[in-house]
Parts: sequence; C-alpha cells; structure tokens
Amino acid sequence: MDQIVEWAKELQSLAQAGLFYGHDVYDKERYQRIREIAAEMMLMRADVPAEKITGLFCGDEGYQTPKVDTRAAIFRDGKILLVCEKGKWSMPGGWCEFNLSPAENTIKEAKEEAGLDVSVRRVIAVQDRDKHNTPPYAYGVVKIFFQCEILGGAFAANPETSESGFFSLEECPPLAETKCSEEQVRMCFDAYRLGDDWTVLFD
Repeated sequence: MDQIVEWAKELQSLAQAGLFYGHDVYDKERYQRIREIAAEMMLMRADVPAEKITGLFCGDEGYQTPKVDTRAAIFRDGKILLVCEKGKWSMPGGWCEFNLSPAENTIKEAKEEAGLDVSVRRVIAVQDRDKHNTPPYAYGVVKIFFQCEILGGAFAANPETSESGFFSLEECPPLAETKCSEEQVRMCFDAYRLGDDWTVLFD
C-alpha cells in the first residue's frame, strides 16, 4: 500500500464533504485548496493522466462514495470467456450505470463487449478493488463478480473490444490487471468448479 496515495484519497474525501456541507465561504476556499493539493499528490504517485485525476478529484460533488464495477464470469466447456481491449484481456464488465442494478449492468456489459445474451446465476465475490488490482485508483471502487449463463448471441467487433475467446486457466492471455487479475480469474474458476458449494467472498 502506498501511504501517500491513501492520504491523498482521504484528503480528497474530506475536502469534498466539506465543500458539500460547509456554508462559510472562507472554509470552502480552504476545502477547495485541500482538494487541489490532494490531486497534486495523486499526480506524483498514480499512473493516471493529469486530466483524469483533476476531473475525478475536482469535478465530483456531494458525499464521496465508491464507484461500482461489475464483471461477468461466463463459462463454456470448463473455460472462461475473456474479451480483448487494446491488447489486454479481461472478463466482460464495466462501471455500473446509475439506472441499472448490478445484475442488470452485468447483462448489459456482456452483450456490449462479448455479444452474448446471458442470465446472472449468482454472486461470486464483492471486493474492494485496491485490495486486488493494480495500479491504485484515485477513488474507491467496489467490484462485483457474477457467474453468468449463456442464453445466446455471438461476438462481433465493437468500439470497446476487438476479440473474445474462451480460455482455460493455464491458457490465459495477458490480462488487464486494472480490470481483473489472475487471482480474480482463478477465483471465478474455483466458484465454477465448486458450484452450489461456493461461498461468496467479500472484503
């Protein structure tokens, strides 16, 4: 854990809350400066473009809460589905839309990125992203992994992904570690193999 990154994230959260709940104009100026310092600290340590850091740290309003990311673990013949984006592979998934439940979002992402119609069978895990993925993000993320079943459909190249394929654990291509790690892929294989005996993991 990078303590500077953790302090920057905490300062950002405190500053954002102060800007939202504070009333004194001078206090708000101080909170805004604290927020800017937090963004500058993150720029020194995190592998994230400057404009993204500034947008995340200085553009949000209200009480800060984690973002939600969902991932679909889709199996066929003992192999897991991965999709390729910019040369790196991951389970289909992405940010949860504000008007969709996590399960609905997973179904949407599987369709958009893999061309598949799926049903959500169960939750595999609920994780704090920074405990399992690298590099650290400038904000909190909760990742939810769902095991899904294929109903139909077929892959077609799209603006997000260029290919898809089913892989055994031993055949896994280079992963987009920021989205899903080898540990997380292995976890999904374990859940698939254990079936109804799997116990949901959570942080």
